[in-house]
Amino acid sequence: MSENIYDVIIIGAGPGGMTAAVYTSRANLKTLLIERGVPGGQLQNTEEIENFPSYDHIAGPDLAQNMFVHALKFGAEYEQANVKEIVDEGDVKIVHSDSQTYKARAVIIATGTKYKKLGIPGEEEFSGRGVSWCAVCDGAFFRDKELVVVGGGDSAVEESVFLTKFAKKVTVLHRRDRFRAQPILVDRMLKNEKIDVVYNTVVNEIVGEGKVNAVLVENIKTSEVTTFPTDGVFEYIGMNPVSDFVRDLKITDQEGWIITDDRMKTAVAGIYAIGDIRKDAIRQVVTATGDGCVAAIEVQHFVENLKEQLAGSLS
Repeated sequence: MSENIYDVIIIGAGPGGMTAAVYTSRANLKTLLIERGVPGGQLQNTEEIENFPSYDHIAGPDLAQNMFVHALKFGAEYEQANVKEIVDEGDVKIVHSDSQTYKARAVIIATGTKYKKLGIPGEEEFSGRGVSWCAVCDGAFFRDKELVVVGGGDSAVEESVFLTKFAKKVTVLHRRDRFRAQPILVDRMLKNEKIDVVYNTVVNEIVGEGKVNAVLVENIKTSEVTTFPTDGVFEYIGMNPVSDFVRDLKITDQEGWIITDDRMKTAVAGIYAIGDIRKDAIRQVVTATGDGCVAAIEVQHFVENLKEQLAGSLS
């Protein structure tokens, strides 16, 4: 095999992918880490992490930078590219990006998720003009404004609290009558004097002139529709897997989540998946890093066995 073939290509530089890069490069595997955006994944959109061992609190972007430096410490290479397709050719995996083609003996997929959208009128029209999916990125643009946060999970609750650093008032609109977020986060939110909560409510439309002015909301129990004035809408209603580029490999379920065993193996030998992209994953930083460790060790064994087989066939 040519020397330009990597032992492993890791697609996605979130916590899982960067952990895998530490382990594979430290094991002297020729490693390439590919990321389409900024290293860190959802960490870049998280104001504060409180449950990662050794840090009682750390800013998400700071933790991402620490991980990235560590990921490259043992010789892993890094490329910024958008992977379009993986082709399985048995002993070699072909990875096509938007600018280049790479070859590897094994691939670890760590592409994570992207925010779901409401799919309502006005959402696309006002994206970047009052509609956002990232409080850390855009919160400062709404100083002394009134905002709406849509959702009821950890992200919605945490980011509503973060937005009170800038906004005059934050109203959380939740379609259910209770939050599914962690109780400690909900308690912190409910104690914040700048936050109001409206239950059993959905957003039907985002309206404005040039920028967001209001949302049309519906009470799902009474069907009453009202206009709720706001300067901005932050959506946190869940995540979708970033897996379109592997659809031809048939390693996902119908929704696009990659199916693995407990050793991070997919249905294709030599291809592994870790972190939030996995079906039924517990979507936490610490579990993604654990997945990265497991996959990296499995890849080490896989590549060593493959090299032994190739050496035997040539002798």
